[in-house]
Amino acid sequence: MVMVAGCGGAYYLYQHFNNNLTSVKVQLGDEAERPKAAGDALNVLVIGTDSRAGLGREYGDEGSTGHADTTLLFHIAKDRSNATVVSIPRDLMVPIPECEDGKGKKIPGSARDMFNTSLGQAGRDAGCTWKTVEKMTGIRVDHFVQVNFEAVKTLSTAVGGVEVCAGKDIDDKDSHLKMSKGRHVVQGEEALAFVRTRHAVGFGGDLTRIPLQQQFISSMIRKIKSDDTLTSPSKLYRLADAATRALTVDSAIGSVDKLKDLAQDISKVDTGNITFTTVPVLDDPKDQDRLILRQPDAGQVFSMIAGDRSLTATPPAAETPAPAAPSTTAPAVDTKDVPVTVRNGSGTRGQSGPTVDKLKAKGFAKAAVGSDAPPAATTTVSLPAGREAEAAALATALGLPADAVRPNPKAGPKDPLLLVLGKDALAAPSQAPTEAPKDLQRVQADDVDVCAK
Repeated sequence: MVMVAGCGGAYYLYQHFNNNLTSVKVQLGDEAERPKAAGDALNVLVIGTDSRAGLGREYGDEGSTGHADTTLLFHIAKDRSNATVVSIPRDLMVPIPECEDGKGKKIPGSARDMFNTSLGQAGRDAGCTWKTVEKMTGIRVDHFVQVNFEAVKTLSTAVGGVEVCAGKDIDDKDSHLKMSKGRHVVQGEEALAFVRTRHAVGFGGDLTRIPLQQQFISSMIRKIKSDDTLTSPSKLYRLADAATRALTVDSAIGSVDKLKDLAQDISKVDTGNITFTTVPVLDDPKDQDRLILRQPDAGQVFSMIAGDRSLTATPPAAETPAPAAPSTTAPAVDTKDVPVTVRNGSGTRGQSGPTVDKLKAKGFAKAAVGSDAPPAATTTVSLPAGREAEAAALATALGLPADAVRPNPKAGPKDPLLLVLGKDALAAPSQAPTEAPKDLQRVQADDVDVCAK
C-alpha cells in the first residue's frame, strides 16, 4: 500500500508540474542561415518580459504588450566547468530580422530598432528575439526561457527570500522600492521592486538596473543551490511548482523531464565560475536615450562565448590556450559608419552575401557585396592609411587574427575597407580570443559583497 501510494504521489506530481508548463514552438527559418551549433556547450536565452497582464495599474498599463525588457544569454561551457551570462540592454539599437509567428504569418524585419521590440511588437514572439540574438552575436541559441513580473515574485517567495544589498538608502517611487542601506532579504513585491528599480541608483538608466538584476539572480542561484533549499522537501515543491507555472519555454524543453535535464546541466557549474556581464555599448550618436554596440569589444565578447572561452578568472578544465586574439586596446569605433566591401575569393559561390548579413548584424550597416576576387588562401582586410581602428574592429567582429589586417597604399582616405574572403572562410572558424575586453563590467555569482549604489 505504501509503495502504491508513493508511486501514485510521484505520478501526480509529474502530471501536475507538466500541466503547469507552457511551451511554444518557435520558427527559426533556414537552418543554413543560423550560426554553427555549439556542440556540447549550451546557450539558453532568458527573456524577462515587461507584460503587465493581470498585475493591475500599480505597474503601469495593465493591457500593455510584453516586450523583451530584460534579456540574458546564458552560456554553459561544454565541460560544465563555467558559465557566462551576458545581459543585452533593452535600449540597444539592432537590426531585427524578418520573423514568422506560430501560425506561419510573416512579420517584416527592421534595419534599426530597439532590441526590446524584438518581442511583442507587431506580434513578434520569443522566436523573433531568438533570431535577433543569433544574427547580432553569431552565437547559436539552443533554448529559450521566458518569465514575467509575476515570476520574480513567486520564485523569490518559493525559496524563502533572496538576500540583496543596497549601498545607500533607496527610495524609488517608480518601482515602489524603499530600502535602507545594508543587506535585506526580499521576496514577492519587494523582490520585484528591487529588480525594476533604476531611477534612484547609479545614473538612473537601464544600464544601472542591469547590475542589480545580476546581483539578484546571483543571490537566487546561491539560495537554490544551498543546503537550506535542497534538503527541504517543502521548499523544493514550492520552487518546482512556482517555476513550472512561471516559465514559458520552447517546445524542445517543454516537459518536466527535459527541463530537469537542463537544470541538472546548469547545476553542475560551480557558483564561483558563473560570470555575469553586460555586452559593451556606447550612447547612440543619433539618440542619447539609445545605445549601440561598442566595437571591437562587443564582437570580442561574442567571439569568446561562441568559442566556449570563459570570462571567469579560473580557466575551464582541460582547456588548451588559444592563439592570441587581435589587440583589445583598439579605440572604440562606431561601426555603423564604416564602409566595407566584401569580395569572395574562396572559390565557392555565394559566400559574400551571408558575410555581409553577418557584418550588418554586428553593426556594420554599410557593408556591401563587391565583385568576386581572384582565389585566395586566407581571408584578409585591407585598409587605407589612418583607418587602423576600423580595420581592427572588423577583424575582431569576424574572429580574424591580427595578421589578417594589411595596409593598402593604393586606397584613398574615403575608400571602404576591403574584406577578401579566402578559402579559410569555408573552414572551421578561427580560435576565439582568450582575454576579455578591458574594463568589461562583471558580477561573479559567488560575490556576496555586491551592493546597489
